[in-house]
Amino acid sequence: MGARTETGVVIVGTGFSGLGMAIQLRKQGREDFVIVEKADDVGGTWRDNTYPGCACDIPSHMYSFSFEQNPSWTRAYSPQPEIWDYLRRVAKKYDLHRHIRFGQEMTGARWDADEHRWHVTTRAGDEFIGRFLVNGIGALHLPNIPELPGIEAFAGRAFHSAQWEHDFDLRGKRVAVIGTGASAIQFVPRIAPDAARLHIFQRTPPWIMPKADRTIPDWARGLFENVPGAQRAYRNLLYWLLETRAIGFNGHPGLLRLAERLARANMERVIADPALRAKLTPDYLIGCKRVLISNDYYPALNRDNVDVVTDGVAEVREYSIVDTAGVEREVDAIIYGTGFHVTDAFEKVEIIGENGRNLGKEWSSEGIRTHLGITVSGFPNLFFLLGPNTGLGHHSVVFMIESQIRYIGEAIELLDRAGAGALVPRADVQERFNAEIQHRLARGVWTQGGCKSWYLDAKGVNRTVWPGFSWRYWLTTRRLRPADFELIGTVSGREPAEVRRSRTP
Repeated sequence: MGARTETGVVIVGTGFSGLGMAIQLRKQGREDFVIVEKADDVGGTWRDNTYPGCACDIPSHMYSFSFEQNPSWTRAYSPQPEIWDYLRRVAKKYDLHRHIRFGQEMTGARWDADEHRWHVTTRAGDEFIGRFLVNGIGALHLPNIPELPGIEAFAGRAFHSAQWEHDFDLRGKRVAVIGTGASAIQFVPRIAPDAARLHIFQRTPPWIMPKADRTIPDWARGLFENVPGAQRAYRNLLYWLLETRAIGFNGHPGLLRLAERLARANMERVIADPALRAKLTPDYLIGCKRVLISNDYYPALNRDNVDVVTDGVAEVREYSIVDTAGVEREVDAIIYGTGFHVTDAFEKVEIIGENGRNLGKEWSSEGIRTHLGITVSGFPNLFFLLGPNTGLGHHSVVFMIESQIRYIGEAIELLDRAGAGALVPRADVQERFNAEIQHRLARGVWTQGGCKSWYLDAKGVNRTVWPGFSWRYWLTTRRLRPADFELIGTVSGREPAEVRRSRTP
């Protein structure tokens, strides 16, 4: 029998989402929360992804909490170690470790209608019980590993970029990279000089823009640290510059054609071989799939030991890969740069709500539906951070997280004031939100751009992206509308707020 922990709020995950939610609760005077974390340290995706060259593709000064800005970023686009260090410093500063339970991977959650509480189970066999459940695991944590025919016979090393095997020396090895997404274009330039041969299996070429990366000079870091308001002013400038990119993505394809010309020029400047250039030129509108940024990916493809394969994998043998054209290539290692489970990531954990409703099964059969990407009809006191249709293709998701943690904090305070046991969004409010969001997405580049991407679910419906400006989401979530929710029951044996808020789990 595992351990049983009772608390007020159960938070899942210690990435930006989980840590942000914990900080919001502490700002509201609450100490009755526990954070369950599957790993042995904080950091989420920035802890897990340690592949060579891993870095953010959003400018550093936007990829941090607005209330905890970092004047010490060394580059315009932060490398993974700096972001991970930032998250660890934040957790330490806000004294969050005493609330974190490491080695606790959530396997399921069940709503008890009589208690008005969630019962969360973990792989370690323990149970965490709380009135509120905040799911902060995000979508970029479950590696998507394709089932290649014959892979069980492969005698070499095979691993996903998010599970990089640093003990395996790639020097002098023949390596196959499967996929050419955001991770691959970062690690390919780093491993290409070491590999004897590097075969890059590309299904669909990405649009790649130049990366405006640079070292941030000491004087600028000193300015941000010592001059009040300097960093905030710079951050505000970055915010509005990035926000303009939403115009093209949402129904103004003419602007995207300008970006395409810049991306083509970026490729043509480096790739002289007409055959290779043809392989690398997308046949869909820029923005339909994630737009990537890099200055060293195309130069890496020019190397004599690198080739781009556009025929798919037909079979994996003991020490080789055979493509669909019948060409066999000997390889010592296979690296999957195939991204993550995104649209189905929220279905991997069994969450049982009112009347035995299974969230994963409902979303799988009926499509994902939420209210504002945060709450779900039929699942009281359940909240998502970076939930469905709150991802961004043009801006920093940390901005979205801040809007959501503030909204969830307001929901919790609403119940405290009302003395109610739980709240749940009204079904008609949820349906109205989803109808509106899908109507707007239908005009966007993700639907009209002529491609298939991980933004879309199995039925071709975009369940990932927020369509439009991020400031509109901020405005929509700035004030919780009590009329959007049903309040359920009362809190039995309710303690005075002062006692509840001072108790440490």
